[in-house]
Amino acid sequence: MPQDPMDFEWSYWIEWGRERILWLLAGHLLVSQMSRLLVEKYKPWCLMVYGMAACWLLLGIKGFAVILLHAAISFAVAQFQLSLLTWLCSLILLSTLRIPAVEETKKKWYDTENEYYLLLFTVSVRCLFCTSFSLEYCWHAPTQKSSHSFPWMLAYVFYYPTFHNGPLVNFDDFSKQMRRQEAFSVKTNLSILIVGIIRIFFWWCLAELMIHLMYIHALYSSALPLESASYWALGGLALAQVLFFYVKYLILYGVPGLLLQMDGLKPPALPCCVSLMHSFTKMWRLVNV
Repeated sequence: MPQDPMDFEWSYWIEWGRERILWLLAGHLLVSQMSRLLVEKYKPWCLMVYGMAACWLLLGIKGFAVILLHAAISFAVAQFQLSLLTWLCSLILLSTLRIPAVEETKKKWYDTENEYYLLLFTVSVRCLFCTSFSLEYCWHAPTQKSSHSFPWMLAYVFYYPTFHNGPLVNFDDFSKQMRRQEAFSVKTNLSILIVGIIRIFFWWCLAELMIHLMYIHALYSSALPLESASYWALGGLALAQVLFFYVKYLILYGVPGLLLQMDGLKPPALPCCVSLMHSFTKMWRLVNV
C-alpha cells in the first residue's frame, strides 16, 4: 500500500536512518559500551572521536570543517563572558545559512539536495549546542571554568546521538553526567536496550500505519477536500495531524534518548501527549524539555 509522501520530515529522516544514521548510531552504542567497560575515564573522548568520524563520513571534510569552525568561533566569543555577545554570535552564525552565495557554495559540495539539507539541519542544531555551552561559560564563576574547556565543548558538540536532530541537552547536565563514573552492568544495560527497542518499534509501527492509512498531510495539501469537509471533520483532521506529530517525535527523540540512557546519561523527557493539553503553546514548550 502506498504511503502519504507529503510529510517531508518523516520521509527524510526515515530514509537517512535506513541508509546510514541507524548504522552509525549502532556504532556509537558499541564504542560507548566498550569504553564504559574498559576505559570509563576516557569515555567522553572516545565518543568525541567517534562523533567526529561519523560527521566526517556523512558530511564530508568540508561539512566537518564548517561545524568545527562554528564551534571555534562560539568558544572564542564566549571568552568575553558577555551573554548578549554570545546571542549575537549565534544569530550571525545562523544567518550565514541563508546567504545565497554561501548556500550555493555548500550545495556544490554534495551530489544531492538531501545531503545538503543534512548539513543544514545539523549545523542549525549544533548552533543550539554551541549557544548552550557559551552561555553557561558566561554564567559560571572563574573557579568553575576548568570544566568548560574547548575539548569538552567538542565532546559536547560532536556527541553523536543528538548530532543531527537533537534533542537539546544542556552542557552542564552533559558534562556532569559524563564525568560521573558509576558501576557498569551489562545485564542492566541490555534490559534497558531491549525494552527501549520494543517501545520504539511499537511507536514506529503506529506511525507507519498512520502514514499509510490516514493520508493526513496529503489532504491538507489540497484545498478542495478541506472546503467540502464539515467542521467536525476538520477538527478530526487537525487532531490526527498533531497526534502524528507527537508519535513522530516519540521516535525521533526516543532513539537518541535510548542511547543517552545506554551511555549513563539522563535523557530529556519525551514530548507530552497532545490529547492531554488544552493549549498548543504548552506543546511547544514540552516538545524538547
